[in-house]
Amino acid sequence: MNWYSSTMDTPVGPFTTLLADDETVLASGWTVDANLLASLVHPTLKPEADPQPRADLGQVTKAVLAYLDGDIAAVDEVAVRQRSGVFLEQAWQALRDVRHPVTYTEFAALAGRPAAVRAAAQACARNAAALFVPCHRVLRTDGSLGGFRWGLPVKRWLLDHEA
Repeated sequence: MNWYSSTMDTPVGPFTTLLADDETVLASGWTVDANLLASLVHPTLKPEADPQPRADLGQVTKAVLAYLDGDIAAVDEVAVRQRSGVFLEQAWQALRDVRHPVTYTEFAALAGRPAAVRAAAQACARNAAALFVPCHRVLRTDGSLGGFRWGLPVKRWLLDHEA
């Protein structure tokens, strides 16, 4: 299996995606460093070779461009593959259905474990596929941003863009 990387400009900096042969996103984020993203991919999903750079990733690139142009749902149908424990995988799938900002407490309930607020926060922190698995839509109970691997200015921009 091979994998590919592509970086595009966004209003909040370069956005890179790692894509498997089957056009499934393995990782993405606001960086130009494909190796940093590769380090976020579960070992069982990583090809042996380094990601091969490409100018365009086809439908995935089109979906990101449409998102940036205001079609917020454009990234919803992009296939994503992440591996971890049962709860994290379930939580990442639940995030794909989050359409508006929710609290960590609400997210824990959506993920099927209302008392597991810290585990829900870990799902956000360990999410390798930013934007496609919208962990940026999860906020603290008081409405503040909380954390985001790619920085709070990026999280704020995403939320404002989606509002």
